[in-house]
Amino acid sequence: MARSVDVPDLVKRAREGDPRAVARLISLVEDASSHLREVSIELAPHVGRAHIVGLTGSPGVGKSTTTSAVVAAFRQQGKRVGVLAVDPSSPFSGGALLGDRVRMQDHALDPDVYIRSMASRGHLGGLAWATPQALRVLDGAGCDVIVLETVGVGQSEVEVVGVADTVVVLLAPGMGDGIQAAKAGILEIGDIFVVNKADRDGADATAREVRHMIGLGEREAGAWRPPVLKTIASRGEGIDELVAAVEKHEVWARESGAGVLRRQLRAAEEIEAIAMAQLRGRLVSHQARLDELALQVAGGALDPYAAADVLVAQAGLAS
Repeated sequence: MARSVDVPDLVKRAREGDPRAVARLISLVEDASSHLREVSIELAPHVGRAHIVGLTGSPGVGKSTTTSAVVAAFRQQGKRVGVLAVDPSSPFSGGALLGDRVRMQDHALDPDVYIRSMASRGHLGGLAWATPQALRVLDGAGCDVIVLETVGVGQSEVEVVGVADTVVVLLAPGMGDGIQAAKAGILEIGDIFVVNKADRDGADATAREVRHMIGLGEREAGAWRPPVLKTIASRGEGIDELVAAVEKHEVWARESGAGVLRRQLRAAEEIEAIAMAQLRGRLVSHQARLDELALQVAGGALDPYAAADVLVAQAGLAS
């Protein structure tokens, strides 16, 4: 029997800063609750205000330490901050390993910081499938800034660009990150590049390498040129410069119109994902017919396009 949920009350409490209400709303999202549509309706008038900062990079570059330092910097400005840390899933329970929350205990008692770990649950691209909706919850709950820390899977992390307003790519010296960034296509998605652990040998060389590769790309007049910064996040060094770069990119995106376009593309992808999920649900209800058509295609009695037309028509999806 489904548990009764008072969605309007949850949204009201979340906007008032109740962390339990925020947690409950995100749990509804992760569980694909039947209340999701109502949650979306209630949140709609309150979203679109938060600046989403995506923090990505290979494992070991110091993403969680940097996230914690960035949160502290934004809190010094009086901003309400949400953190969504997408952790690797446990192969046994399917749950998040919660490592990021352990490393951000400095903010645990701050009522204006909300930290949530989500399990990737095998989803590729460095993000959990429910990430866009969870970001919507934090946005609607009144966060000024949302820091999205990805799972750290290397070359699959380009998906973060689809949900963030500003993408920060973390690199580290001695890990071959410059070359890996080029191979992964991360140079195309990064708005800001940060060489963390800059007290290590090779930091200057890594920064030069990344600047060189960025300089090889052609850009239109007025286009954003990603800066390459150096930080030692464990000591808080360079964090103010990083936050300043994020704010500068936010201003540029607003004045150039690039921010509106990015959010429009994000909304289009979200709509398409919801529509595709609904279509798949309708097709699943015709599984017996699909199996029958598959048998005919496998036997050569029917071509796959004709079979698809039959299935679409039977499921009532034809135009």
